[in-house]
Amino acid sequence: METIVRITALTPQPRRPERLNVFVDGELRLAVPVELAGELGLGAGEEVDEALLLRAMDADTRWRARDAALSLLAYRARSAAELRRRLLRKEFPPDIVEQVVAELGERGHVDDAGFARAFVRDRLGAGRPRGRGRLVQELRARGVASDEAAGAVDAVLREGSHSEEELARRAAGAWLRRAGSRTSGPDARRRLGAYLGRRGFMGEAARAAIAAVLGQD
Repeated sequence: METIVRITALTPQPRRPERLNVFVDGELRLAVPVELAGELGLGAGEEVDEALLLRAMDADTRWRARDAALSLLAYRARSAAELRRRLLRKEFPPDIVEQVVAELGERGHVDDAGFARAFVRDRLGAGRPRGRGRLVQELRARGVASDEAAGAVDAVLREGSHSEEELARRAAGAWLRRAGSRTSGPDARRRLGAYLGRRGFMGEAARAAIAAVLGQD
């Protein structure tokens, strides 16, 4: 038989008035958002069973995890894996993290394909473009699946009519502007080659970019 207890008071938290402290038989038992208290029928003077209080605590954990996730997404878009890692780092239970990430995915707040395309556009629009391989690598590091990462990179390259050679020349041009007077001799070619390599440009694309900004050997 379930133990019946009485809610003796619900009081707003001093610094977070949108949350209520729930006192049971005169002792503080839990805190819940105002709207959740209404949904669960928690009110001063109400008699409830322990099972309802446990459901309230579980629902509050989901509410706080969802609130944390939305705050993270408001700061910047994230992949599902990134969001999952951040919520687990905040020590939310794994099952609740999965529920929240799935719910936000269904609502369109988490979309790995859209995130990947936006990420690539941002990288290509910056002053230091990356090569295709580097872009895929960076997306993989953010938890985007390999095929989805590659598809997003290829799609954005097509929509902007970008080629690896053109991106490498842009990156080399950005290096040249920052290098100032240090752009002559074999050392400059080595430094530019290393710079392009770090940004994922290899082989013919890198050689053509070096020749375009520093001239042929």
